[in-house]
Amino acid sequence: MTTDNPEDDMKTLISAIVAAAAPFAVALPAAAQPVAAGSGAPNVGVFAEPCAHVDPMPADVAAYFAAALKARAEKVTPPAPTAEQLATYRSWQARVLQQDFAQHCKYAAANAALPAPGDHRVVYFGDSITELWGLNDPAFFGNDVINRGISGQTTAQMIGRFRADVIDLGPRVVHIIAGTNDVAGNTGPTSIDRIVGNIASMVELARAHGIAVVLGSELPCAGYVMQPAIQPAATLAEINRRLRALAEKEHLTFVDYFTPLADADAAFNPRLSDDGLHPTAAGYAVMAPLARAAVASALAHK
Repeated sequence: MTTDNPEDDMKTLISAIVAAAAPFAVALPAAAQPVAAGSGAPNVGVFAEPCAHVDPMPADVAAYFAAALKARAEKVTPPAPTAEQLATYRSWQARVLQQDFAQHCKYAAANAALPAPGDHRVVYFGDSITELWGLNDPAFFGNDVINRGISGQTTAQMIGRFRADVIDLGPRVVHIIAGTNDVAGNTGPTSIDRIVGNIASMVELARAHGIAVVLGSELPCAGYVMQPAIQPAATLAEINRRLRALAEKEHLTFVDYFTPLADADAAFNPRLSDDGLHPTAAGYAVMAPLARAAVASALAHK
């Protein structure tokens, strides 16, 4: 969303994008070289290395994110992006969504570098809630526990990369949290049926490949900074009702993260979130034992 006030846009970018750790960063394979703009080479079609044809993050945007993430690590206010950085980011984001809608390139190099799976590999798959978990609690993702969250993604995008970022990694268990970005409209209009249907398709793909599923609930959220007109509480509650029913029907392990993270008004407890959408380190500390218990249960019943 844009406004008539560039300063408001910058504040929005800081709170909604920087907090999500550079959501559309593209990780190119080491040998790949992006096609230069204006070179005349096509960036559509079939290629041996498609990630080489996805526009990399512009240097000035990368510099901004590096400074902002450094500030967050030092627990100081991130710098404001310039108007030029804001415009460059939006233009690049739009191109990347066209060139790599599912964002296969985000983890392509990391996936290729993984060793063979052990007998207890777990993939945490999702959006910024999952990706930021790795930044807030990196020790959680050791011993063959792999983070494959991508900030800003909807369930439609996740299905597109489910094979590359889950099935091909050979986990025993996949932990899925997905859907809040669909409600926020990140990839356009949708419905609860579509959201739950996409998650059900991921479940079916996992089980077809012998992967046990831990299905996480939606987290509480009273509103989205990028879409202030959307009031998501009732929709998220209905999605959670349907996800719980799906888990019961398919004998999946379901984790209710909503209840311990919500306040009395069903919004995110401000002691556990600083933006009303993403957990802080304290919020992830609440989630971690629930996740570990659910994964252990899924492994025990596999």
